[in-house]
Amino acid sequence: MNLTIENILLIGSILLLISIIAGKTSYKFGVPTLILFLAIGMLAGSDGIGGIQFDNPRQAQFIGIISLNFILFSGGLDTNWSYVKPIMWKGITLSTLGVLLTALSLGTFVWWITDFTIYESMLLGSIVSSTDAAAVFSILRSKSLALKNNLRPTLELESGSNDPMAYVLTLAFLSLVVNQDQSIGSVIPMLFQQMILGGLAGFLFGKLSKYVINKIQLDFEGLYPVLVIALMFITFSATDFVGGNGFLAIYICAVYLGNQDLIHKKTILKMFDGLAWLMQIVLFLTLGLLVFPTQVFPIFGIGLLISLFLILVARPVSVFASLMFFKMKLRSRLYLSWAGLRGAVPIVFATYPLLEGIDKAGMIFNIVFFISVTSVIIQGTTLSVLSRWLHVALPEKVKPIDPTDLLLVEHPKTIMEEIDILSNSYAVNKKIVNLTFPRSAIIAMIKRNDKYITPNGATVIEENDKLIVLADTRKGIDLVYEALKMEKDPAGLG
Repeated sequence: MNLTIENILLIGSILLLISIIAGKTSYKFGVPTLILFLAIGMLAGSDGIGGIQFDNPRQAQFIGIISLNFILFSGGLDTNWSYVKPIMWKGITLSTLGVLLTALSLGTFVWWITDFTIYESMLLGSIVSSTDAAAVFSILRSKSLALKNNLRPTLELESGSNDPMAYVLTLAFLSLVVNQDQSIGSVIPMLFQQMILGGLAGFLFGKLSKYVINKIQLDFEGLYPVLVIALMFITFSATDFVGGNGFLAIYICAVYLGNQDLIHKKTILKMFDGLAWLMQIVLFLTLGLLVFPTQVFPIFGIGLLISLFLILVARPVSVFASLMFFKMKLRSRLYLSWAGLRGAVPIVFATYPLLEGIDKAGMIFNIVFFISVTSVIIQGTTLSVLSRWLHVALPEKVKPIDPTDLLLVEHPKTIMEEIDILSNSYAVNKKIVNLTFPRSAIIAMIKRNDKYITPNGATVIEENDKLIVLADTRKGIDLVYEALKMEKDPAGLG
């Protein structure tokens, strides 16, 4: 079956519906949704029962880049800076040095056991050098597991920020494969240029985006997520245009925005969460359609050998070497080593050699696809079990929820305070976004005229309002009073 304008919406919506239902079912059995989405795409493809003819790496790459923009941006928006700050250098080291060591060690192994040239081997190692956050946390959420020793934020930061490094390495070694007369020293300036310009552009576009979002006056709340989408794509494309790493830029931009006071921030976050899921499903389905299972089976032996080396040797070596100067328990290092799942990102990167038309491009793509699938099957299905074996799991406690607790459930804070706004209060007639609230506190609800309203950044505080504030710590409550320029009631009642 060929995709046409007439049937693409019908076929696409049916595949999307099947993927959502299958993903919901997979949580009960601990099967990573990634596998199901890819499997549905493969079954619908030319080698499957659907018979859909799709063999266009360029279109798949375009869909992949668009999807990765949304996935990385959404992940950045959800990153709580106070949550990852204590482990920032661990995460950054894993996402840079760890990725480099993984690429080099796996590339060396591929060069040793295959007839690939050294640069082709390093290209393959670079493509699969980054981990997949979606696959990791879909398993953790399905088992309702939390992790001790700051493992979750470490994994979160590494997985969200290591794709840019893998992308740069992929471009560098692809350039060396295509241009045989080029030396490895010639691509080093490009590596630094990509990362430095990407980081600077991400921060600058983050500050610019905050200004635009808070200063522009849009008539409809639903337009604010659309505005952020436009700013996201401008950040990516403009950074790429000047020679920087667009993926790094949008992630840093999103992390900055996610930790700022924005108008209609809750609406923006919810919209991007849904779009990230949509793009994840679309990406996996597209890559599943692009793969020909009959071409993957012949490389089963060599693919399994490379995959096992990556899981059992390359990833652990890179983790232990990267974290050798950090204080961390052995069991935590072992869990980080096992949690390095490969997902859709390496498959997207594997389309670059296909478009360049290098000799081994087809084999590289099929090996990368096989590595991603086996990584998710072997590691993904055992993540929760291993967390208990290594005693790094912290099961979440479930208790009955009464109406008073609902706010604390929706907003993961620990202290609630009610603050009365008097007629002479500093906050009267001011927007919440202009009150410079501490990052560790939020106004969850406002009681006004015996009615409760859910505020956003554009909400104006009125006299006689009662603010229901949630904060991480008692110090956070004190900072709230400072932001409101109010003296705290000795009785703690505001």
